[in-house]
Amino acid sequence: MKKNYSFTFKRTLLLFGLAVNFLSLKGQQWENVGSSANVSAGGSSYNNLTVDATGKYYLSYYDTSVSKGSVQKFEGNSWSYLGGTAGITTGIALYNSLSVDGLGNVFYTNQGTGLEVRKFSGTSWSALTSATSNTVNFHASAVSPANVLFTYSSDGSGTVRRFANNVWEQVGNAGFSSGAAFAEMVIGTNNKIYTCNVSSGVRVYENTTSATSTDNWTMVGGAIVDASSSGEQYTSDIAIDGNNNVYVAYISNSTSGRKINVKKWNGTSWSQVGNANFSAKAVQHLAIAVTSGGTPFVVASQWDSSDGNHLKNTVYKLDSVTDTWSSFGGSFVSDDQATYNDLAIDALNNYLVLAYSQGTTKVKRISLSNLSVNDAKKEVSTVYPNPTTGIIYVKGEDKIKSVQVSDVAGRTVTSQNDAEKIDISNATAGVYFVTIKTQTDKIITKKIIKK
Repeated sequence: MKKNYSFTFKRTLLLFGLAVNFLSLKGQQWENVGSSANVSAGGSSYNNLTVDATGKYYLSYYDTSVSKGSVQKFEGNSWSYLGGTAGITTGIALYNSLSVDGLGNVFYTNQGTGLEVRKFSGTSWSALTSATSNTVNFHASAVSPANVLFTYSSDGSGTVRRFANNVWEQVGNAGFSSGAAFAEMVIGTNNKIYTCNVSSGVRVYENTTSATSTDNWTMVGGAIVDASSSGEQYTSDIAIDGNNNVYVAYISNSTSGRKINVKKWNGTSWSQVGNANFSAKAVQHLAIAVTSGGTPFVVASQWDSSDGNHLKNTVYKLDSVTDTWSSFGGSFVSDDQATYNDLAIDALNNYLVLAYSQGTTKVKRISLSNLSVNDAKKEVSTVYPNPTTGIIYVKGEDKIKSVQVSDVAGRTVTSQNDAEKIDISNATAGVYFVTIKTQTDKIITKKIIKK
């Protein structure tokens, strides 16, 4: 019988292609941005990361090698100091922010003599008039669609200003936010400004880019988003997607204990995003980024001094199908203690980009084109039956280390170690989240319905 060599050859090519795709998928993990894992010359803190529309990365941080604030740029191959040298401030600049406008101008702010502001226009840094001469620590900056720079700081117990026609103008009433601890700010394409800070809970305020000093700020939702932990490392963060939906990530101070929670403004109220208090343990150094299409990612460092993974950082992604959070790109990104995390989306090249301090500042990224191998493995884990009347069975590729069942408010209903079966018969009917931790420290969350 004559063999069909054409079919055999095509089948071989197909199998080879599948193998290459599998190996490519398996190798798709966090990669260093640049030739070295280390971006800063020495120790660092207070990292700020931003990506412009052309795919250039900008990074600011407090640089202990010069005891000043430094800014670097990545254009596809290597990092270089913006302006040619490290240390662009006159002194210590722990608190800083970084923004880029649509014309390619870079704005850097730092606490110094008041709120110092610098602009890089392509060749060198120039000092702008300080936004305020008052003492400032926490602050943020953002650029409007019209390429106008805005700052938000603790000056006057929370004040926003814009730099228009080389003059700083007050935007809305001063002192509207009861301070500016962990100040963050975003501006939508709809010319609405949103600020975020922590003061007796997470607060988000709204105004417009054209507001005068008599156009008062309004609290989004009319009250605090939620109670939250507060402290130097217990930060909150805000992000906005391409449809001007606002997301807030913060560290809850609920009975679940300093875990991550995310909420979204739906136009009338703050709605829960995914399962509440979803991190396996308490965390610090939190940041959030959202794609234009509305896929949120959160990074935080685990806080557990009794654990060998103390302060290692994890990135989480929301699964839009199951409406649950799970680790993305592996259980931990850093191989040691990581602080001062920041996240950004490289929309042009479709990357999620992460900056953090681990001795030096490190910047890594992961492609958003496909799932990594760890994310693919998560889909192997199953929880059944769903819906359930009480007994839940848990199966996965890895050995189960612990299983925890939480309600929609993040309260633990029950938890067990080394269990593949768990009983929630006594729980009331409703939606619950099953968080599975494996022996390899993978974290998978599944949503179930109790009948």
